[in-house]
Amino acid sequence: MFAIPLGDGAELRPLEPWQAEEFLAHMDRARDLVDEHIPLARAASDLDSARAVLVSYARKQADDSGRIYGIWLDSTLVGGVLFRVFDADSGNCEVGCWLEPAGTGRGLVTRAARVLIDWAVEERGIHRVEWRVSTANTPSIRVAQRLGMTREGVLREGYPYDGVRQSTEIWSVLAPEWRERKPNAG
Repeated sequence: MFAIPLGDGAELRPLEPWQAEEFLAHMDRARDLVDEHIPLARAASDLDSARAVLVSYARKQADDSGRIYGIWLDSTLVGGVLFRVFDADSGNCEVGCWLEPAGTGRGLVTRAARVLIDWAVEERGIHRVEWRVSTANTPSIRVAQRLGMTREGVLREGYPYDGVRQSTEIWSVLAPEWRERKPNAG
């Protein structure tokens, strides 16, 4: 296994099915914060379902259609980033993220997302990287801004979540833009 240092005692590593217990414990700590905007923690509500989430991403990775990585801070899983969608043939992907409270306010997601975007653009030839975020998720919107992404618009009330129609901001960066203005700091 590999680990990519993110600074300040943090590192980025693949998140794999054999880590389901650790992932579930993390989701239990993250549940309230994560569930506010995305159903990831709900999808990992017990050991079997946590393993199923990780297996689904292992399958996506095998199919070259997605990947999931954890962010460890001082040897504790505190969040992660993922390619929710990865389509090398079309040159498009979508990056997503989540954190538990112990990982917030440290720039961890921004640094981890930079690693993913850089790999997608430079190693895999991805042309367009998207960031989709609830209009109510200000911290995630700030990450998109720090990554140098462009806000393209809002899908108004595009999906129901917790009985309320949610709106989604679409942010993106194109490969030439990423290379031109690649951020250097967290």
